[in-house]
Order: sequence, then C-alpha cells, then structure tokens
Amino acid sequence: MPTYIYAITDAGHPLRLEGIAGVGDPAAELRTVKTKDLSAVVSDAPEDLRAKRRDLVAHQTVQERLLADGAALPMRFGLLGPDDDQVLAVLEQQRDAYTERLEEVNGCLEYNLKVARDEDDLLREIVAESAEVRRLNDRTRQNPGAHDDKMALGELISQEVNARQDRAGSAMVERLAPAAERTAVTEPTKTHFLNVSFLVKRDKAAAFSETVHEEARQRGEAYTFNLHGPLPPYSFV
Repeated sequence: MPTYIYAITDAGHPLRLEGIAGVGDPAAELRTVKTKDLSAVVSDAPEDLRAKRRDLVAHQTVQERLLADGAALPMRFGLLGPDDDQVLAVLEQQRDAYTERLEEVNGCLEYNLKVARDEDDLLREIVAESAEVRRLNDRTRQNPGAHDDKMALGELISQEVNARQDRAGSAMVERLAPAAERTAVTEPTKTHFLNVSFLVKRDKAAAFSETVHEEARQRGEAYTFNLHGPLPPYSFV
C-alpha cells in the first residue's frame, strides 16, 4: 500500500502525535519511519485521495503540531511513496540534504506576500512619463484606422507595464529581505505582479509584519498588499 508523507523531522523531534489523525475517511492512523538521524511522519494512503477540506485540514493539522515543537520539513498535500521501505531508503539517501534544510528552517515560519497595483494608476503614470506613449496615443485618437500605431501603442504599454512592475517588485523584495532569513520569488498571479515568500524567524515575525505594513503605507492606496502567514515553510523545503 502506498505511504502518505506529511513531514520530515530530525530524530530528536518529540513527535507528539497523540489525539490527531491523518487523511482519509476513516482517518488514517499516523506512524513514523525512522533512521538514525531523521524521521518521516506518514500514514497509509487512502485509495480515493482528493483535495477535500477534511483531508487538507488533517494534513495541515499534523504539520502544525510538528512545527509547534521544532523544525519540520512540510511536504505538499498528496505526496506519496511506494511503501515505508522506499521512504526509509530516501531518508538515508538524502540525509545530508534534509539535515541541512532542517537547520535552515529551524525556528522559522513562512510568510507569503502578494502585491497588486491599480491598473488605472499605473497607466496614468506611464502616459505622464512616456513621450512615445503620448505621441502614439494622440495619433490613434486622431486616426482611428491607424492599426499599426494601435499595435505599437499596445506593445509599448505592455512593455512599460512589465518593466515598471518588475522594478517595483525587485525594490520591494530588496527592502523587505533584510527582515527575513531567505526569500523565494515565484510566478506572479493574474492579479498580483509580485508573489514572494519569506522565511522569517519566529521571534522576528511581528517586526517583519510591521516592515511589510510600512512598505504598504509608503506605496500608497494604489497598491494592495496581501500578507499571508505564518505558514509551514513549503517554499524553502
């Protein structure tokens, strides 16, 4: 039977798993697969595993319990191994890498920041600062049939939007990074030009949150900051 994997810890972790259960219906019983240096918290994998709320909550509850007591590498929902023996083999093969990651995330939590900017505000800035955009904009207004100019205008605006968002995102990460241990920039969403995760020491979480709020205040109402956390450090495993 496949083995469902929740997290990896070092061998000294207390692994307080009493009173909680794993994914599935009925809920699977949790167990550990151990080597000399590492432990994996696992259970039997249900045959019809889906990302249902019940199972997502069970997955997260196991990880929150482990993280409350020490360093843990949280696995993504739905990660399976062929069986316990194969999980044990991977723990042995990847011992050094897992040990290094555990040291990095020890005492840390993840915060994810997504930032969006009002489109009208950005377009007003581009028009005000780009003479070429203004020139093409005037020409297309005077000549509605000037398709080449319309295409050139659209391409130029798209380039300006991307360039300005990239600069703004890089500047934000540069200012916020000193308040964190590590950063991980991921792909933007459809509505947010910046999508970045920060690995933050647990005892510095309040200071980090205030740094983000101060950045939002300085950027003004045209920007929307969405800070989520604390989270298991998925982005740094």
